[in-house]
Amino acid sequence: MPKNARKRSKKAGLPPGTPVYIGEHKTGEVKITVTVYNETTFQEKEVRTIEEALPLLDTTAIKWINIDGVHQLKIIEEVGKRFHLHPLTLEDVMNTDQRPKVEDFGDYLYIVLKNLSHNNQNDAMEAEQISIVLGEDFVITFQEDKKDTFAHTRERIRGGANREKIMKTDFLAYSLIDEIVDNYFTVIEWFGEKIELLEEELVARPTPKIMEAIHRLKGSVFSLRKSVWPLREVINGLEREGSRLISESTRIYIRDVYDHTIQVIDTIEIFRDMLYGMIDIYLSSISNRLNEVMKVLTIIATIFMPLTFIAGVYGMNFKFMPELEWHWGYPGIWLIMLTIGTSMLIYFRRKKWL
Repeated sequence: MPKNARKRSKKAGLPPGTPVYIGEHKTGEVKITVTVYNETTFQEKEVRTIEEALPLLDTTAIKWINIDGVHQLKIIEEVGKRFHLHPLTLEDVMNTDQRPKVEDFGDYLYIVLKNLSHNNQNDAMEAEQISIVLGEDFVITFQEDKKDTFAHTRERIRGGANREKIMKTDFLAYSLIDEIVDNYFTVIEWFGEKIELLEEELVARPTPKIMEAIHRLKGSVFSLRKSVWPLREVINGLEREGSRLISESTRIYIRDVYDHTIQVIDTIEIFRDMLYGMIDIYLSSISNRLNEVMKVLTIIATIFMPLTFIAGVYGMNFKFMPELEWHWGYPGIWLIMLTIGTSMLIYFRRKKWL
């Protein structure tokens, strides 16, 4: 977040609609994949510029342009010019710190989502902004990294037998959104496993390392909640606002995605409550351990109070003390002290203080 905040300051004073890249520093090439298909044909090609894709784009078939990388201004401007995108859309595409939202520009819908995934290498959650532009006969997706996020949808298009349902751009956009939401469940399962393991360790050994792990996981859940909560408004807007670009038959499927989103949100809230409860359990466990230690120390101090008194009396350096000349004085004092200590231990055990 601090890096993004510093880069955001570069936009200060610029006119609205000025595209400025905000995000992690990237120097790699942008990958553009153009997919054109209808009931009978299918074409897929990787290009470096939009000009190379013009022969494919000048058709009446459905066009899906996927752009991996939003850090090169020239390519984003070429896409905006070719598909007549509003400058504010281009500005939001390059700002990877956007909140999930949907905007209706009349000729097209602009949708911002957060794709979440689990990185197995560092065992952490990663978030990536994905922008979707839905037009009459085209869909444009902008991704930050070169990840095969939409692998399942792409395979369905490649397989002619499963292509009939994706013959409309609105259903294609729905399929992309549904695939992103499905990834949330994978992340949710990972969170559930982590929380379950932390609970077991917390009950067995409430150490400071467990508390650090809980705080890290709580921060990840907060980021997850920040990405998913606005998505409910986005899906609800697609279903109810009545855009002419979304047919009634597709709204039924969007309603199903909305239900999945609510399910994810409910699970996140449960996880958040569980983590706060785990913090309370940790603090209670530490407090109970401290109380046990203090109880033992108090009992020891209480037992030694009369013993210390006796030792203090006979440790005084007076010349005339009647018991100093007794032959059995030393063993007798030991016997008295042991008797007092043992009696007090028996009394404490009967009181169940030990």
